[in-house]
Amino acid sequence: MRFVKGRDSRLAARLAAAAFGLLLPLLALGAQATDPAPAESPRPPGAAIASAHAAATEAGAQILREGGNAFDAAVAVSAVLSVVEPISSGLGGGGLWLLHDAKSGRDVFIDGRETSPAAATPDRYLDRAGNLDPDRSENGPWSAGIPGLPALLVHVAETYGRLPLKQTLAPAIRIAREGFPVYARMARGYQSRRAVMERYPGTRALFAPNGKPIAEGDLFRQPDLAATLERLAAQGFDGFYRGRVARKLVAAVNAEGGQWSLDELAGYRVKEREPIRFRYHDWTIVTAPPVSSGGIALAQMLQILEPYGLEALPEAQRVHLVVESMRRAYRDRTFYLGDPDFVRVPQALLTSPAYAAGLRASINPDKATPSDLLSGQPTPLEDEETTHFSIIDAEGNRVGATQTVNLLYGSGLVAPGTGVLLNDEMDDFALKPGTPNAFGVMGYEANAPRPGKRMLSSMTPTFMESPDKVVVLGTPGGSRIITMVLLGILGYDAGLDAPQVAALPRYHHQWLPDVIDAEPGAISAQAAQALRAMGHTLDLPPDEAVGGRGSSHVWGNLQTVEWDRAHNRLLGGSDPRNDVGKAEVVVSP
Repeated sequence: MRFVKGRDSRLAARLAAAAFGLLLPLLALGAQATDPAPAESPRPPGAAIASAHAAATEAGAQILREGGNAFDAAVAVSAVLSVVEPISSGLGGGGLWLLHDAKSGRDVFIDGRETSPAAATPDRYLDRAGNLDPDRSENGPWSAGIPGLPALLVHVAETYGRLPLKQTLAPAIRIAREGFPVYARMARGYQSRRAVMERYPGTRALFAPNGKPIAEGDLFRQPDLAATLERLAAQGFDGFYRGRVARKLVAAVNAEGGQWSLDELAGYRVKEREPIRFRYHDWTIVTAPPVSSGGIALAQMLQILEPYGLEALPEAQRVHLVVESMRRAYRDRTFYLGDPDFVRVPQALLTSPAYAAGLRASINPDKATPSDLLSGQPTPLEDEETTHFSIIDAEGNRVGATQTVNLLYGSGLVAPGTGVLLNDEMDDFALKPGTPNAFGVMGYEANAPRPGKRMLSSMTPTFMESPDKVVVLGTPGGSRIITMVLLGILGYDAGLDAPQVAALPRYHHQWLPDVIDAEPGAISAQAAQALRAMGHTLDLPPDEAVGGRGSSHVWGNLQTVEWDRAHNRLLGGSDPRNDVGKAEVVVSP
């Protein structure tokens, strides 16, 4: 059984039909609500994979057929995404993965976030007037942190998988060598970043051979990346962080004026962390701890919202309360969150029900709270140059994995001879306190760069588990990741299934700027009018804007899988906004 989601003429209608304001009518569409429930099964009937590219989903399914588990499949999916989605992620970036081991019942968070080079002090990113220099923080060698994804792949394969890297990386190696067709988003993204990318000889050689930039439909081959993947497969950690590849990476960064060292690469380490765990209605939520900001924000927002009975409320009232929970969580994100190895994060306090109750008490049910009235000083937006995949296997193991290079095509710098496109994650640090970065995110000392420190992230891979259902979900989208995962959780809680959750229209608020952003169909015209009367400012798409600035784009690329334990069924949802994503259910023989 396959569920292939692509962009078509019905997308806007599907999004509008699945809008959060119409959750109750949608409940009637699901047969699960009325089917008699057979005895609960201890294991899924097969496996389910949802990822942002069909080639990656198929690689994961292949590895499962070859005897691998969900963790082996995750390595294969991740590596293929690193080949076919250079716009979003790659070996030159990092990732945050959430794993569940069915045999032990253990959940573990794998932190493969990039780290700051020692030379990347805040003053390096200021111009002569003392202002943040966006070109240096977003583009080229100074924007790049030490990559974490290759070490993460090795760690997961060696610690949790059962197949060798030579086998799990084989699909990515083959696709890198033989090539794949350039798709529309990849070509458009290159055009938007072309001026930066073509500064660098390694990038020009790969993306604009003979002076002709890549175009939709071209066969895109990456022989150097195939060779780098082969070294990683044969030598593990040392194949990337020491030896030939490491020397070429350091040489490329330093030749362009940056400052990396071989010792910094060799010293990179993956971190295993304890996930955040809390209750929401009948669900146990397991999600990302710092260095992600997502888990703490989810715990705050959901615990604020739990007593309200959202489904019974009128649309405007429901959106108002959800937005007020977002506003408060994002304010705390700005001031308190950073790398827990470098700063004290008050996690127990921020995720406690008592703290959420205090935040809830500050919400006026009929009026917006102006963000500048919340205590503190100035906060969070990132964008969609990230990817996510979700997996459940036939043993009940599961993986929620989000990985990124930050902006479209990261730093734009490909290290010659490696095929590795480096990230520009240094821009996720608070390089100048209180100054927004490329996505409008600002921060303070908790997220200031230090040698070896990891920059704050919004990546939020998440598990949901109730007495009769298990869910894996996550999405790209920068600081909007957290609110998209929130709306996904609320959708599942209201009875939607995986494809419906993936298609839900989205709205977003982060403490500053004090604006509600929304996709088409997310907020009705009537509700928008009521929200404005409450004091909210809205930024709606042009056809729905009433005096608003208007925003026509859609967000994110949510990938989710669910196991209905009561009926022993699997379902996958791949975001219909993405024209190359795919969810696949592989039924066990």
